[in-house]
Amino acid sequence: MKLLHLDSSILGQTSASRELGAAVVARWQRDVSGLEVAYRDLAANPLPHLSGASLAQADAGETALAATVMEEFMAADVIVLGAPMYNFGIPSQLKAWIDRIAVAGKTFRYTAEGPQGLAGGKKVVVAATYGGMHPAQSGRNFVEPYLRQVFGFLGIEDIEFVSAEGLAVSPEHRVQAISAAHARIDAELALAA
Repeated sequence: MKLLHLDSSILGQTSASRELGAAVVARWQRDVSGLEVAYRDLAANPLPHLSGASLAQADAGETALAATVMEEFMAADVIVLGAPMYNFGIPSQLKAWIDRIAVAGKTFRYTAEGPQGLAGGKKVVVAATYGGMHPAQSGRNFVEPYLRQVFGFLGIEDIEFVSAEGLAVSPEHRVQAISAAHARIDAELALAA
């Protein structure tokens, strides 16, 4: 089984999404023997944002990088994604990665009946972190609905969120929220792909 671990936080070692994503990966490594883990840090090594030149495959290096990113994604049975909320949405580095994996004819196709995802059979676990209180149903959270839409469009239906909210409310609240997320990872996270 192959797991792809992605981080997108710009906060380095102080990042809660990085901490929680690493805990999710550690849980999989502990409980799934023979697990192969690939890692990509989208903040430390950002992908170029999509451009006309990208679509035209005008730069051989960028084209090769996009092919590698697609191969990593397609080979993975499980994707663990660290996704902090920046200004109500995902980091632009994560969006650049999504632009490399959401490719017509590879991960989805259009049919007379509507779009069809071609990347099904994977599990996605998102370590989502929020400075304030942004429950998915609040209308202020565009991280969870967006990621569910994108991965669902690609044919991935097994999507699980481990969230920590209110991290900027107070130091005490941050500790409580991260502790609760760790407890969920340890006790409730579904490992079946």
